[in-house]
Amino acid sequence: MDLAAWRRSERERLIGARERLDAETRERFRLRIDGHLTRSFPGLPAATIAFCWPTRGEYDARPLAAALRTRGAVTALPVVVAPRQPMIFREWHDGVALTPGPLGIPYPAGSEPVVPTVVLVPLIGWDGAGYRLGYGAGYFDRTLARAAKPFLAIGVGHQLAEMGDIP
Repeated sequence: MDLAAWRRSERERLIGARERLDAETRERFRLRIDGHLTRSFPGLPAATIAFCWPTRGEYDARPLAAALRTRGAVTALPVVVAPRQPMIFREWHDGVALTPGPLGIPYPAGSEPVVPTVVLVPLIGWDGAGYRLGYGAGYFDRTLARAAKPFLAIGVGHQLAEMGDIP
């Protein structure tokens, strides 16, 4: 099996399925994920929580982040510093200016860097063994592997992204 071709094909298939969801379904899924996260991880309001700006039909964590922030959480977005390097995280909330980053995904350019205690990691695909299919650039893999201070990584994706096995 050509693993790279398989991964490309699966990414296209799963992203396409996600992008075809109508706004009402996407919002219903978001609310269910928000509820699951708050029930399963009751310490989130005390966390420094990083999440990703939603792109291509991904889960939109911004409403959850805003709610957690009112309860004491610090919220942040990832910043790609350079190719093949771990990301850093900068504080973000409504009112913090954003700059377009790689692939047009915005990031906070002027806020302070923070060290997250929790990171919501987007999943294009996932399997029962805990493996993740991401976009393929390896930013989250490098960030997880090289974190100066360990953090809780929570994979977040729609149920339709569940796969049999990810080699």
